[in-house]
Amino acid sequence: MSSYQDQIQDIEDEIRKTKKNKATEGHIGRLKAKLARLKREQQEKILGGSAGGGEGYDVKKSGDSSVALVGLPSVGKSTLLNRLSDQKISEVGAYEFTTLDAVPGTMKHEGANIQVIDLPGIISGASKGRGMGKKVLSVARGADLLLLVVDVFNAKDHLELIEQELFHVGIRINQKPPDVVIRKTDKGGIAVASIKRLTKITDKTIKSVMNEYRYINANVTIRSDIDVEQLIDILEGNRVYIPAVTVINKIDLLDQAKQNEILDSFDNSIGVSAGAGINIHKLKDRIINELELIKIYLKPYGGNIDYDEPLIIRKGADIGDVCDKLHRSFRKDFRFARVWGESAKHPGQKVSINHELADEDILTIVKEF
Repeated sequence: MSSYQDQIQDIEDEIRKTKKNKATEGHIGRLKAKLARLKREQQEKILGGSAGGGEGYDVKKSGDSSVALVGLPSVGKSTLLNRLSDQKISEVGAYEFTTLDAVPGTMKHEGANIQVIDLPGIISGASKGRGMGKKVLSVARGADLLLLVVDVFNAKDHLELIEQELFHVGIRINQKPPDVVIRKTDKGGIAVASIKRLTKITDKTIKSVMNEYRYINANVTIRSDIDVEQLIDILEGNRVYIPAVTVINKIDLLDQAKQNEILDSFDNSIGVSAGAGINIHKLKDRIINELELIKIYLKPYGGNIDYDEPLIIRKGADIGDVCDKLHRSFRKDFRFARVWGESAKHPGQKVSINHELADEDILTIVKEF
């Protein structure tokens, strides 16, 4: 039997040689699905675990959110961590692979405590386990936000390599999960119902791809205009969707015109100089923005509102999430809550544990006695 790499090469060659038209759409879709499955199986064999990356560094999540610094060696990640945390945490050196472990620090900003993790530099082939890539990328998968740190002189090449390695371990940056629901049925074949008009994929291709994943009977409900790769992502089931900001470091080494030219060529980017401390405050603001953190003021039952130490939570969190953050017993003992603020229909509204909160809401939680 041919090796995974031989099979992958054969399929990639066939996809390249096949003319794209309506008659071949389903065939190409099935080839892409088979290719994704083979790459996952190859990765699992190489890493000795799941395609999600397997065993990683022992970094316990802490704070209100976690941010991972991902980049090649010697781009200034350690210096950046030291700047963001306002203390010397990570070792800095003028040689490659200064950081050999995942080094966590804490960024305090706008009342939030953000865990920032300096990861060892990744290299080409990291997703296949090269250069501690397995451990590095497994931590990246668990972060709430990725900072893709690149050197100003190699920004394009660095970013392409980083995005490629992240993609291969199932990390989808700056994307929303496709709005697709698949339910297996006992009979009826593959039934496709799309809420929006599909312009990038046909029912025939959907059925071909799903057959490759051994779906014979299923109802597929699609609420967004997906393409074949997004359908494969859903069927693979191990993708994570994480926001990311490209941090272009060492901009102080270029004049203003060149800085502007480089920054304009990258989406969702910010230029900094970790060494000179340029734009660090702007980066901190950007991190808080990207994480979509909101403040909740707690009001003990019968007590005063605590405006001094707001609770920091992610946008879209409900009262159950607040209970989990306060103490593990709060959810179990929850009776009801009262809310004042934007999310309440009227001041002091009595709400359930599933009530979604808004920025600067005031919250009282009443527990069972």
